Amino acid sequence: MTGLFGEVFLSALLFGAVTAAIPLLLAGLGEQMSEKAGVLNIGIEGMMLAGAYLGFVGAFYSGSLWLGFLTGAGGGIAVALVMALLCVRIQIVIGIALTLGLEGLTALLHHFQFSRSYPRLPAVDVTVIPLLSDIPVIGPALFRQHLSVYLAVALVFAMGYVYRRTQLGLNLQAAGDKPAALDVAGIDVVRTRTIAVLTTGALAGLGGAFLANVGAGLFIPFITNGAGFLGIVLAMLARGRPVWVLFGALLFGVCLSLTTAMQVAGINIPTDVIQMLPFLAVMIMLVLFGRRASLPAALGIRYERGAR
Repeated sequence: MTGLFGEVFLSALLFGAVTAAIPLLLAGLGEQMSEKAGVLNIGIEGMMLAGAYLGFVGAFYSGSLWLGFLTGAGGGIAVALVMALLCVRIQIVIGIALTLGLEGLTALLHHFQFSRSYPRLPAVDVTVIPLLSDIPVIGPALFRQHLSVYLAVALVFAMGYVYRRTQLGLNLQAAGDKPAALDVAGIDVVRTRTIAVLTTGALAGLGGAFLANVGAGLFIPFITNGAGFLGIVLAMLARGRPVWVLFGALLFGVCLSLTTAMQVAGINIPTDVIQMLPFLAVMIMLVLFGRRASLPAALGIRYERGAR
């Protein structure tokens, strides 16, 4: 592919990759916080589904995309509250059950609310960054995005700062590595883990809302299509570094956007083959880097105060 044709293909690929990467990025960042605190949050797919449905409903009826993001985050937090109560405090493994339950619940609610129709939201406004947006190929793809895209990228560096330079970051690290030491220091381990899980819910809900409102412009049942599980893999492979979550999300985003880019380029490849690419990439990355992944020592281990 050369000339104008190649530029159109690459621009479509990059634009789609960024749009597809943001939900994965937010889910991965949320999962990373839970894992830092010692909680393996496998209910993140359900949190994203709740955020996608409530985010779409909020934006559809209010006409405000930002209110949709707020209701999406609230939906993720609501699911995370159940996760925090049953998994963190009572120590019942509930993540998969939450995901399966919300797959059915959101599909059922959508059916009763919209019957068999799939209403769409209006096209989102984009924020153009001067000068950078004029760069050939990558300019229109990377620097003509909705404002929420830039805020999500900024969140990567904000969370990196929190982990390295704040007391909260140290508490999260201790809750995942040496919870008994955190307890001795007078910090409630269960409360710290609960805060992490609720934050995960908010970020996963935002990711789901972005997927429905910005990425697709509508809600359909099972819209996340495994994005939450990809977020878990991203968090595990990132070794506690938010920037690595960003790079991994972009890689998976490229795989997810190939379908649209190839349609623009007129390349006829079965959609099912393209949809396999993100999960194929996951398996390759796990084979190459899975053994090197550094996970918290107390990840998934129940903490009881005073127990040895």
